[in-house]
Amino acid sequence: MSVSGAGPDTGAPSARARALAVLRVRSRALAVALLPAAAAVILLAGGSTGHLPGPGWDLARRILTPAAVLVLLLAAGVALVVARARPAVSPTVPIAEEAAPDLYRMVRDLADRLGVPAPSAIALTPDCDSWLEDRTHPAHAPPPPEERDDTAQAGRSARRVPAAPVLVIGSPFLWWMRVAELRALLAPVVAGTGPSAHPDIAAARRFVRGLDAAVAVTSAPDRGPVFRAVLGGVGWVARLLLHGSRVHAAEMERGVAAAAAERAKTVDYGLRIVAQEQVGLAYAGWDRLLTRVALPAWRMGRWPARLNAGVVAALTELSRRDRLAEGFASRLGERPACDLLEEPGAVDEATSLLAARLFHGGPAETGPDWSPVHWGDYPEEVVDRKWRTDAARLHRILDALRVPPADEESRAPDGPTLARVLTHLTASPDLPPAPLPAVTAVEAPAPDEDDPTGGTAHSAALAARLTAELAREEATAAAAAAVAAGPQGSAAPDPDPLRDDRALPLFPLQPPRTGRELLADHITAMVCCAAMDTVGAAPGLDWLDGPTLLVGGARATDLPPQVLSLIEDGDPSDLRNWLTRQGIRPEKPVRLA
Repeated sequence: MSVSGAGPDTGAPSARARALAVLRVRSRALAVALLPAAAAVILLAGGSTGHLPGPGWDLARRILTPAAVLVLLLAAGVALVVARARPAVSPTVPIAEEAAPDLYRMVRDLADRLGVPAPSAIALTPDCDSWLEDRTHPAHAPPPPEERDDTAQAGRSARRVPAAPVLVIGSPFLWWMRVAELRALLAPVVAGTGPSAHPDIAAARRFVRGLDAAVAVTSAPDRGPVFRAVLGGVGWVARLLLHGSRVHAAEMERGVAAAAAERAKTVDYGLRIVAQEQVGLAYAGWDRLLTRVALPAWRMGRWPARLNAGVVAALTELSRRDRLAEGFASRLGERPACDLLEEPGAVDEATSLLAARLFHGGPAETGPDWSPVHWGDYPEEVVDRKWRTDAARLHRILDALRVPPADEESRAPDGPTLARVLTHLTASPDLPPAPLPAVTAVEAPAPDEDDPTGGTAHSAALAARLTAELAREEATAAAAAAVAAGPQGSAAPDPDPLRDDRALPLFPLQPPRTGRELLADHITAMVCCAAMDTVGAAPGLDWLDGPTLLVGGARATDLPPQVLSLIEDGDPSDLRNWLTRQGIRPEKPVRLA
């Protein structure tokens, strides 16, 4: 059977040769396991026929026969673990054909033009990438027909799995790219189903994936000492086989990719060059949207329900600001690829929830403390709440430190004021900083060697207090979530067998914030609260920078340098001048969460 069918796929012979090399590793392992048994059979047959008489041969039979049985049992155990281990699959949102008939039609037409088998299914991932994923393992089979709403599958066996791989598409591509661009971008990916259908390559991939899954099973920490000892030997054998086939497997995948790229040159090659430019732009916008816009909402217990629509708004804003991206906005008049979905809003919501789980570790379902938020409600429900919550935390710490009101306040204020914060951070540096709060080992954050140490004593003490307070709040929230889940919740089976996302977040967006960054965020939040309550400023959403303060309808972009000057130098003059220009009165009380 030809690897590539028709077409000059130059990488296909190399991929098949490397696949055979991987299979030879498996054959050698099987031969090593059967060698003692073969020798024992020869000795037993020679003894029964009288060809190998004598005490020496009898001793050899008595020693080798149990050893051969033991080796066979060990080999059977390794084979059983490898066969039953569930290979990891990427967490995705499956797209049924009824939910995207036009998308399936486009992919099948693309496969016909390339002369390769069509993918068995389509799924979306909240990332800027696309690939083929093998889900032919029995553990990844679809549920029985009677448990599914898809009537088209009613006549199929529950154990039957599709032979072709699943096409995984990055969800930002569907919303940002046009239909023709998406088709050109997916051509090399879909072309990979041709080499994947070859039996040698498919068998080699199953072998490597089984070994990788076996290593993961043997490395699981929740095992007893006996199981750990037994599985340790299985893991050693699996790692040894992986080491022997690693180079061949990597070269096999390179050959498959080369064969797919060569075949895809016959389909939309010129348009693919333009589409590749959009990949980099989409990645930049998606990363900026997640880190600047989505992450603050996730930390507040809200998840934006239209992330993919947001990336279009972010890239459109980038096109407006950056002269290098001016030409990209003109593409928006063409048909977007998300029109290939029957209900793009529902798909966007599902991928947005999955993104929150992967990048932040949020719950799998909505609840009182984990609810969706739409972009129109983001300023009030996320930005305003975040600022007032941070400002309230800052003043709780000042209360614990017994910080008095500012001198400029003629009497005790009716509420917390910004002037109190400014006065405390500009107090005499000769005074010793307040003692740090006592926290447990679970609550205490690890010291950050990258955190600069140029601030004043008061700012350093306040930053340490904030770090400890946030650590305590996170530990309390985690404990409450564990109690709410209970023993039954922790033992509940995964409703979606295609999601191996137990260790969340799988891809943390940012490292933990330093004490200096936390203090800057809280002081900025206090300034924004004072601006909203004294001069009528409003919370806003900037698609590229996240939460922003709108003073007189314009973004206040020059606030962060003034806050850093206060923290690092203890000099409030720049910040006070900025407050005076905006008409903000720091001695006025503000409303906190």
